[in-house]
Amino acid sequence: MKKIRTAMIGAGFMGRVHTEAIRRLGNVEVAAVVGVSDEEARSFGAAMGIEKTTSDYREVLADPSIDAVHICTPNALHHPIAMAAMQAGKHVLCEKPLAISAAQAKEMVEQAEKTGVANCVNHNLRYYPVVQQVRRMIENGELGEILIAQGTYSQDWLLFDTDYNWRLESKDNGPLRAMGDIGSHWMDMVQHLTGLKITALCADLAIFHEKRKKPKFAVETFTGKKLTPEDYDLISIDTDDFGAVLFHLGKRARGAFTVSQMSAGCKNRFQFEIFGTKAGVIWNQERPDELWVGQRNTFNQILIKDGSLMDPKAATFADLPGGHSEGYDDAHKQVFRRFYRKVADPSAPVDYPTFAEGLWGMQLLEKILESVARRGWVETGA
Repeated sequence: MKKIRTAMIGAGFMGRVHTEAIRRLGNVEVAAVVGVSDEEARSFGAAMGIEKTTSDYREVLADPSIDAVHICTPNALHHPIAMAAMQAGKHVLCEKPLAISAAQAKEMVEQAEKTGVANCVNHNLRYYPVVQQVRRMIENGELGEILIAQGTYSQDWLLFDTDYNWRLESKDNGPLRAMGDIGSHWMDMVQHLTGLKITALCADLAIFHEKRKKPKFAVETFTGKKLTPEDYDLISIDTDDFGAVLFHLGKRARGAFTVSQMSAGCKNRFQFEIFGTKAGVIWNQERPDELWVGQRNTFNQILIKDGSLMDPKAATFADLPGGHSEGYDDAHKQVFRRFYRKVADPSAPVDYPTFAEGLWGMQLLEKILESVARRGWVETGA
């Protein structure tokens, strides 16, 4: 089997997550890493056993032996790097949100169509085994007609004014932070599971820390909790700490969700609740192998992940037997496996989120900005 050679563009938290997941596939080699500086790239390469390191992504794009790239950079760099990579004939897997504007995302979709490369936006959260079981339950009519979808994506890693990450600054992140970073996941998930699109929405955003203390040196995502006062500079914040959205789903269903990066005690509480005319389901990412199933006229159930008992289509996302947890890293592996199947065989089905889906996500985010500016409901055009 020919080994596929890929390059990791981004040497932070997500670069490490991607690298470790790729190596579990067996037929893909992480052949190069690009960091924000030569020093960062060398450090990452030494820690992860990657020989080729650089701070210039153009070097890896010029290498004919590189088949694909993973873009794990700040959001503002997604568009220029992806466009250059596709022009160089590389397959591209890009972190979400796809870009910092729908216009950029549209150009990325058009370039992907023009070059014919495999293209994926990393909505990995779709691919927990139990989540895929929900998808098949809805497809099979076990919930009946979907009426209500609600939930939250709540974290606490930016609770204090001394917490800092590049996502706080719109020049690197784009205009939406909590809503763009984790709200994009929530909206993608509910539409993926129900097969319905968000057709209208009404949104509110809040910035609770209008000033924050920025470290004078780089800190990685989810770190930096032990710095001292002299380690910071005071900066103004122009991105959202919290957001709430009411929405219409398809023609009849209604819903609401919140996102927060300042909810004390919630480390990564992504929860959806979907209710139909026959049954309801609730799933929480912090307990990934459990699924609550609610009934009107009989006992509710807690289902525990077991591939041998799941819908056959959902079972393909469970590699381990019942009683063996599959979580965040495994969800990445499932996306990457399907992406690289397409890279290896152009005739393979597209069983992963594409740039076109990333474009729709960006269009929804811009509708949220429009709603906040108007302080009212907006139609999405779906």
